[in-house]
Amino acid sequence: MRETIRSMVTLVIASVAVHALYVQYIRPRAELLIEVAQAAGQYAPRHWVVILKDWEQEICLILAIYCIVQILIKLYQLSREQYLFEIDLFGDVERANTALTDTLEELEELPASIGKSQLVETLTASLRRYRITEDVQNTSDAIQTSVEALSMRLEADNTMLRYMIWAIPSIGFIGTVRGIGQALSQADQALSGDISGMTASLGIAFNSTFVALVISIFLMLLLHSLQKAQDQRLVDIQSYCEEFVLKRISQ
Repeated sequence: MRETIRSMVTLVIASVAVHALYVQYIRPRAELLIEVAQAAGQYAPRHWVVILKDWEQEICLILAIYCIVQILIKLYQLSREQYLFEIDLFGDVERANTALTDTLEELEELPASIGKSQLVETLTASLRRYRITEDVQNTSDAIQTSVEALSMRLEADNTMLRYMIWAIPSIGFIGTVRGIGQALSQADQALSGDISGMTASLGIAFNSTFVALVISIFLMLLLHSLQKAQDQRLVDIQSYCEEFVLKRISQ
């Protein structure tokens, strides 16, 4: 629920900020440049405000900011817990099996900021299984199950990001269809010699597609970086559990 509220707040803030930028600067500046070009008998200039002026590009920018913020938050959360893999949560000395089980209470009493980390949750699940079964294989299975569950959870958390990144090119194509439709409706004017309306409509079509594709390429790079970091986290958890849990209880 907390994640959902944070996502909604991020989307609302991005929408308000981008729309304010469009109302206060981008659209007025683009309209001024187009009017000056028309008065001089020229076509609309290839200025960035002219390229971004339509509502399809506005929506793409809103979704892009939302995705960037969510990806950066997830990367920050991963980096914030990275230090846990550099310390031995079980102490510097070799412990007996009974001492390892006593560590379960110590892990459960950690502050919420640490206790809710992916590593500590996996360690807690594995030690709880060992306390019940006192079997190395069952403990190993518990670790594997926890890592697989964590992988599924991370994959589910990225579902909305993947949908947004997929939706951005689709919105660009909507602008393409809208622009081409407007251009075709002005074919009579073009045949009579006035092609300004048709070129303006085709500009809508091509600009929206261009902006959407550029944004989606950048966001896909960020998403793959996030997925790589998450996959590396799963590997680190597996390695940590094997080193500090399985290795000790098997001795």
